[in-house]
Amino acid sequence: MRVLSGIQPSGVLHLGNYFGAMKQHLELQHEHECFFFIANYHSLTTIQDAGRLRQLTVDVAIDYLTLGLDPAKAAFFRQSDVPEVTELAWILSTVTGRGLLERAHSFKDKVAKGLPVNMGLFSYPLLMAADILIYRSHLVPVGRDQVQHIEMTQDMAGYFNSIYGEVLVRPEPRLNETPVVPGTDGQKMSKSYGNIIELFGPAKAVKKTIMSIKTDSTPVEDPKDPERCNVFALLKLLAPGDEMAEWERRYRAGGLGYGEAKKRLAELYEERFGPYREKRAEWAARPDDVEDVLRTCGQRARRVACEVMEDVRRACGIITAR
Repeated sequence: MRVLSGIQPSGVLHLGNYFGAMKQHLELQHEHECFFFIANYHSLTTIQDAGRLRQLTVDVAIDYLTLGLDPAKAAFFRQSDVPEVTELAWILSTVTGRGLLERAHSFKDKVAKGLPVNMGLFSYPLLMAADILIYRSHLVPVGRDQVQHIEMTQDMAGYFNSIYGEVLVRPEPRLNETPVVPGTDGQKMSKSYGNIIELFGPAKAVKKTIMSIKTDSTPVEDPKDPERCNVFALLKLLAPGDEMAEWERRYRAGGLGYGEAKKRLAELYEERFGPYREKRAEWAARPDDVEDVLRTCGQRARRVACEVMEDVRRACGIITAR
């Protein structure tokens, strides 16, 4: 099975990125043929500072390599190293109705929150579909809140194939059962909302962020509902099951202050991610090695993409000079 997924270099990576995508990617590299890309074209909808985008792209690569991504097992590359993806996005736009794009949850959510909107944001599903279809991907790991993206890709593949023949492979979602990771304010953890807990931030700074997590005003002595607590939701991601059973008992019994739970969350964070800081620094000191990984894997991915685009162009009647 061929697996495809991407991650945007639109800011510092955080716990939401790790549990929502990165952890699954690192596991899948041992099970399937994987293509993982850094979605720098997608980031242009929000990042329009060239130097910052270049650095964020490198930072994402370093973070993945630090956590154990093996380029011998998974093709790990920059989206822009396969420019054919933008060509396929255009071709998909010629068979896709505007109504499909207007129904995209991600677009509607950003509009509802008053965030800036451009045509790149509106047509984002076209490029996302091209990312998936250009490698004839079979599985795309996503959370339940992202299934619509795969359904839209399935629709676009269907539109193209109904007109030009069975050229594109219909992908299927591979559900990630990790629940939505809450940010420090209780919303979904997102760089856009400024509510993140960084993956490799300095220990003191990360602890300060964790201690600032928003909680309700329930007195210490009163029982608390763990299912409505942001701190408890984050503890579940890091603590073993037997420990979580004890936390749940204490929440419901009363006499527990949120500060105690936050301190334990900070300890668990440090146990999980603290040991990686030195390794990350080592990768950051070897920029040429990072670039070699991205370039070599990009060439591997582009060979596959070019084969697919030859079939797409032939089906459409597009002629290019050889």
